[in-house]
Amino acid sequence: MRISNFFIQTLREDPIGAQIISHKLMLRAGMICNVHHGVYTWLPLGLRVLQKIEKIIIEEQNRIGCSQVLMPTTQPASLWEKSGRYDGYGMEMLRIKDRHGRELIYGPTHEEIATDMAARFIKSYRQLPVIFYQIGWKFRDEIRPRFGVMRGREFLMKDGYSFDVDVAGALNSYQKVFFSYLRIFRRLGLRAVPVRANTGAIGGNLSHEFHIMAEVGESELFYDKAFDEIDIENVSFDEVERIYTAADEKHDASACEVPGDRLVTARGVEVGHVFYFGDKYSKAMNFAVTGCDGQPFFPQMGSYGIGVSRLVAAIIEASHDEHGIVWPEAVSPFSVVIITAKNDDAKVSQIAEELYERLLGSGVDVLLDDRAERVGSKFSDMDLIGITSQIVVGTSALAGTLEWKDRKTGERSLLSFDEVVEKAVGRA
Repeated sequence: MRISNFFIQTLREDPIGAQIISHKLMLRAGMICNVHHGVYTWLPLGLRVLQKIEKIIIEEQNRIGCSQVLMPTTQPASLWEKSGRYDGYGMEMLRIKDRHGRELIYGPTHEEIATDMAARFIKSYRQLPVIFYQIGWKFRDEIRPRFGVMRGREFLMKDGYSFDVDVAGALNSYQKVFFSYLRIFRRLGLRAVPVRANTGAIGGNLSHEFHIMAEVGESELFYDKAFDEIDIENVSFDEVERIYTAADEKHDASACEVPGDRLVTARGVEVGHVFYFGDKYSKAMNFAVTGCDGQPFFPQMGSYGIGVSRLVAAIIEASHDEHGIVWPEAVSPFSVVIITAKNDDAKVSQIAEELYERLLGSGVDVLLDDRAERVGSKFSDMDLIGITSQIVVGTSALAGTLEWKDRKTGERSLLSFDEVVEKAVGRA
């Protein structure tokens, strides 16, 4: 992609009203723009990051056998009345009426829709277990939306719903998703800690939140530093559970068994939440399945969420410096950016074009900064935007040397044209 054909608008100064670093940098980098209170348009740069996060989530959820669906944003109030949540959910639920006077809600979550959908098709225990998931927009009418997309009113969320024959099966589904989430966050370049949590408005008796360490975090976390050393591919759920992790409301200092030299305290931003709640919804909504003995039973259920749009802000909170965003490689809006340092030199520009075409043809997600701007402005913009790797094509390119800069470390190296291509392709 050429910047001349790609909409990017950056700001030099922090926008008025932006309080936390992720909100400031997302506005300055041209990732989002405000539409109204707590609601944003995602601009091309921000959308690319969202899509890369979505891709990783989809790959990992499909890996454990989940089935992707797409449910509607509006839901009939009658389903929520049936589940018993309509009157108790609170003012955060946006309630509307269509032209026929039918009461609808703009979905803050989809347990009711998922249960109703499953009930339409699943009639026998032989069809279980099943886990549905989607990535879609939701709305919660926050009384005080703030911090940009970190706590907005409309947000993109991955939510999933499991249906099982019995408690053992439901806990197995819970654990599969639990570890899938740990893999997702690690692929995103994040250290996410699962902490025991309250179930809140979703209900149930087993719940974990996943937190990314960041100073702006709303919760104080307490956990055994042994968690930082586990191999998630070779550890059981019980072993993870034995490693103490808790948020502030769950931590009892007087009863904590973790020695002081192993107890880590940090601020965390919640980016995921998993719940097991048994037959709370299947029973309330009369979703019964025929068992192996011919008798009906209510499937055991769980629900699982990841805040996709919130993740973008959380990643920035955890990964930035004084110059701007420092994207983990997996979600960088582009893998590499080519910066032409001598716009007025036709031969330098030609080398930049040749490199761009070569990388593009090799499947590299590359951005060419072909703007007629001062090179200092280009460097500032690219540091602000935070693309993982920068390739500078200057006068040294005439002698066959290009500069490769790692955005995270600031390390620079001089490489030949072919070496740059090999390195970029190797990271694609």
